[in-house]
Amino acid sequence: MSRLPAGEIVRDPLWDNIRLEPAAAAAMDTAAFQRLRYVRQLGHAFLVYPGATHTRFEHGLGAYHLARLALARLQERGDLDGVAETACLAVRLAALLHDIGHYPFSHALEEAGLPNHEALGARRLHEGALGELLRSLGGDQLIHAIADLIQGNSTSPLAGLVSGSLDLDKIDYLSRDARMCGVPYGTVDVDRLLASLTLVEFPDGRREVGVHEKGVSALESLLFAKYQMYRNVYWHHAVRAATCMFKRAVRATVAAGTLELAEIEDATDGTMDALLIQRDPSGLARALRERRLYKRALDLPASDVPDDLPAGLWTDADRLERVEDALAAHLGVAPGGVLIDYPERTSMLQVDLPLRTRDGRTERLTDVGRTGELGLPRVANELYQSARRLRIFTVEPRQLNAIPAMLWG
Repeated sequence: MSRLPAGEIVRDPLWDNIRLEPAAAAAMDTAAFQRLRYVRQLGHAFLVYPGATHTRFEHGLGAYHLARLALARLQERGDLDGVAETACLAVRLAALLHDIGHYPFSHALEEAGLPNHEALGARRLHEGALGELLRSLGGDQLIHAIADLIQGNSTSPLAGLVSGSLDLDKIDYLSRDARMCGVPYGTVDVDRLLASLTLVEFPDGRREVGVHEKGVSALESLLFAKYQMYRNVYWHHAVRAATCMFKRAVRATVAAGTLELAEIEDATDGTMDALLIQRDPSGLARALRERRLYKRALDLPASDVPDDLPAGLWTDADRLERVEDALAAHLGVAPGGVLIDYPERTSMLQVDLPLRTRDGRTERLTDVGRTGELGLPRVANELYQSARRLRIFTVEPRQLNAIPAMLWG
């Protein structure tokens, strides 16, 4: 491996100057990371919010920047005593590279039944120029450490900075998505959150990223920003209509035998769009290109959805497609003319991390909250039910007054 380049400074619209250490600058210049310049962070949200064309490339840089800041704060307070620099390097690089396995158009393809992007990202850490670089920095041990952090399997005391209730990925994407969409919902007290981070040590010697009591209100701001962004941006009805159309177009093209998994894994938004325009037999890709979105025939809050609807329906893409086509036949439209959406994110507002009290004690913040503190988790389920909606979209305007019986079938 040739000598590492000097560090770089990248100008970012959200965090201003992002300083990259030599290892991160070298990782940024690999093909695996450069691909993320062409994968939008929010998929089809740009059809609703024209500014939502920011990418996973800049998000990765932002998460890396926050990782450096967080580690610097922990170092200043002496919390990193006994933590090896290799563990800190793994966290910084995991923050930078956590999305290298991401499919085009956000999370739609995972909803459509493809393997999760974290597993694909862990595989890419071993491959090509990126794998060569990481081996030169710390061998396969470093690659495995980064992979475990990305997939949420790490036992590192710093794992919570990459995957957890307070991970830096959330802080960047909520702040960045709100800025680029031009909405006021993603406001997070970032400085206060970073200042309140601490490594909490338990009686058995295990250490874990937690938050000081003074940061509880900032943590609430993070959770409420997440709720607001899901309700108003990520699960906006037109965004979800476009997402459903995209999923169905990809599934139709795969079923026709003209699109392979390997092509999807390597695609960017642009190449995926071009492939679908050429090969999609359903016509949905062309409709998306021209923003001819399906319309809402039914739109119900989760609180109005009966509990006895089959829970597995929403995670079984094949079964859901059969129900959609049965409803389409019932309504007298062609297969693919009806799409059903009931997005699921049960971890949206979950909290599970240690709390360092002002008098030095350690408690644990969970979904039941803490007496007199952190009231938001205690109403997390109600907020989730408010953000989540069951929608039935149709190619032509229709009006359904109730949930069709075939959803129980």
